[in-house]
Amino acid sequence: MIKVESALSAFGVEESPWGLEQGVGHGEFMKIFEPLPDIGRILQESKSPEEAREKLLEFVRELRWKFRSGKIEANPIDRWLAVYACDVFENILSPYSEKAAGFSTLEYLWKAAKGDEKTLSVLTKGFLEEFRHLFLAMSGKANYSKGWLGPKLEKAGIVSPDFSKVHGREAGKLRSDYLDKVYEYIKTWLNRYPSGLDERIIKKREEQRKQLQEYWGIGDEEWFDYRWQFSHVLKGRKGLETLRELNELGIVKIPEGDLAEVEKAVKYRIPWGITPYYLNLWDFEEPYKEDRHVRRQVMPPKWYMDNMILHREDREYAFDFMGEHDTSPIDLVTRRYVMIAILKAFDTCPQICVYCQRNWEVLEPFMAGSFPGWDKIEKAIEWFGERESMIDVLITGGDPFALSNKIIDKMMSRLSEFDHVINIRWGTRIPVTVPMRITEELAEILGSYIEPGKRNVAVSTHVETAYEVTPEMAKAAYNLRRQGIYIYNQLVYQRNVSRRFENVALRIALKKIGIDPYYTFYPKGKTEQRDYLVPIARVVQERKEEARLLPGQFRTDEPIFNVPRMGKNHLRAWQDRELIAIKPDGSRVYLFHPWEKGISETKLYTYTDVPIEEYLRYLESIGEKREDYETIWYYY
Repeated sequence: MIKVESALSAFGVEESPWGLEQGVGHGEFMKIFEPLPDIGRILQESKSPEEAREKLLEFVRELRWKFRSGKIEANPIDRWLAVYACDVFENILSPYSEKAAGFSTLEYLWKAAKGDEKTLSVLTKGFLEEFRHLFLAMSGKANYSKGWLGPKLEKAGIVSPDFSKVHGREAGKLRSDYLDKVYEYIKTWLNRYPSGLDERIIKKREEQRKQLQEYWGIGDEEWFDYRWQFSHVLKGRKGLETLRELNELGIVKIPEGDLAEVEKAVKYRIPWGITPYYLNLWDFEEPYKEDRHVRRQVMPPKWYMDNMILHREDREYAFDFMGEHDTSPIDLVTRRYVMIAILKAFDTCPQICVYCQRNWEVLEPFMAGSFPGWDKIEKAIEWFGERESMIDVLITGGDPFALSNKIIDKMMSRLSEFDHVINIRWGTRIPVTVPMRITEELAEILGSYIEPGKRNVAVSTHVETAYEVTPEMAKAAYNLRRQGIYIYNQLVYQRNVSRRFENVALRIALKKIGIDPYYTFYPKGKTEQRDYLVPIARVVQERKEEARLLPGQFRTDEPIFNVPRMGKNHLRAWQDRELIAIKPDGSRVYLFHPWEKGISETKLYTYTDVPIEEYLRYLESIGEKREDYETIWYYY
């Protein structure tokens, strides 16, 4: 049974939200068939979409066999891509895919090839580019075998020797010298992304911190006390006034547009808030030059605000992308998997991430009533104790490290009474937003419940960029690791941290302080978060083309898509998804196969992705070169 559901359906949006201009000329459209003119001819000569379907299927099957049988000569990698691209096109043509997508891509192609003005008027360049690249791949002429890095190395004078002509130590030295040159080239990319551990950034932030301390009239003792940080979180009207004052005093430059959106957040009670420590991670003098990623994590953009305001009355369900209402067997518990469940112990955070999964329930930092009371927590803990299947408990929220040491200790003590609980995991972003909260005392409390051979304690956090990795975070991580506590990072791969090698720089910075990459999440496909989403293809491209250059222990993260109401799908596994359609705006439509498919009968999930064309235009708008990402089209 197919579940036809679009990420736009909750908003009643019929037109694309991506802003790509609609309307293409017939001549412009027909150029997409230049790699395979027969496809255009079949579409034009067919009297109906059904006739076109049958003839196209026959053409694709013959083409694919020509590549498989060697009748068409091509580079082995481009031959593989051609066969795969033929599979993708055939899937798009299938009636099953049309039913799952809720529309026919073939019909758009057929009508446009016939010159139908109405159809041509709704198509975008994104649609054309998708099929131009698909047909190029099917023709075996995409030059995918060269990748994107190879030509750049050659242009830089770094040419791979012919290793087949040398042997032994000579070959080893030649290869080593070549790889050193490759590293030096890669380092020029990594140097674009400063770490918070770099001396230049440390010095800049020390000077900025002194300005903030003078503004608040405090010294180092207060600043490095997490209780002061908690009590001075910028939120609500007072937080907005503080930002305006810092801007007017020339301490922190903040664009008026950003302040206007925060004004809306305050007026309509949309989640917003930032800790003084995290504010100090900004570049006070040059907004959005080096600090785009940290500003955009807390400063809401216009599209986000407009949609949050539109659904402020029904947000509890409109924004519950993961369907947590339907996966909670008891208050405070969310369960999707066989041997782990979530315990939400604190329903707020010191700081609000704009792209938060739980923006339907977390209304502001430290909002009243966020602690459910011990009686409710006790009942949730008892639920875990009654189920031997619960070998892993993930305590999250909100941010549970905002709780007192006393409550944290009490929870650890109760959970440790159950022999079947092997792992107690704390999900927190406090190492990023208020790292001084990870005191030696807190670390000792957590570490005291480790029993070798019986029980482990771990922390999962969300570091988004190397720019967030600071000496303060390093100290927090060391406090935990000294107690034998493992720390894992779950990156939300949103567009502000998605440039070439940006995540590579993060992985390196994390390793410096002892945090292991764990997950790279496709950001939740929630329409109010349009300005944070990336195409699925970019997540896979990053994994294949950038992460792969790192040592294995630096790239232990797994790229993941969270299927609503069901859970995590591995994006590296082609068996977990299929490309079934292309919308007129160039959005790919995927059919996700839930992880339970080998266990029980489940519904599939249809997801409309970000148009690659729109994403590439965003990258160009912040100074990136489109050609540096050109292979993105070939990751399906």
